[in-house]
Amino acid sequence: MMLTKIAIALLGAVLMAGAVAQQQAKFPVMPEFTQSDSAAWINSTPLKRNDLLGKVVLIDVWTFECWNCYRSFPWLTTLEASLADEAFTVIGIHSPEFARERERAAVVAKSAEFKLHHPIMMDNDFAYWTALGNRYWPAFYLIDKNGKARGYWVGETHSGTPRALEIEAAIGKLLAE
Repeated sequence: MMLTKIAIALLGAVLMAGAVAQQQAKFPVMPEFTQSDSAAWINSTPLKRNDLLGKVVLIDVWTFECWNCYRSFPWLTTLEASLADEAFTVIGIHSPEFARERERAAVVAKSAEFKLHHPIMMDNDFAYWTALGNRYWPAFYLIDKNGKARGYWVGETHSGTPRALEIEAAIGKLLAE
């Protein structure tokens, strides 16, 4: 009897996790980036939303001490490489959980360690996190070529998993539009 209750509880948790795997983002269009100081950007000069029109954008909200975040980077790097010739880009939003994660030098070092070459905006004041209505690390927001939010996924993601395949299919659909 106890085993059955545990199995039911686990099944419920799995079904609930699937229910939040992909949702519509909580905003109609990609929010404007909240940092315009070049010191808040890594691998890029400060970007504006309009700089990305015509591209499919995957926003990755992460923080460098989050295991689930950095375990997703191999998939993200592979995805970027496979779409290098497409109108696609990843934008990292580093929203720190701990005070030590707010130091630019530490974020630069971790970005190099994880081999992240896409633009990364430091979101130390959580202004972009708030604009997204975000609650999780990592979180992935898919934006179409017109700047409209088209999808939202949370959680650690690995190549070949259902979540990765779902995100990749959604990106492919938007690239074809």
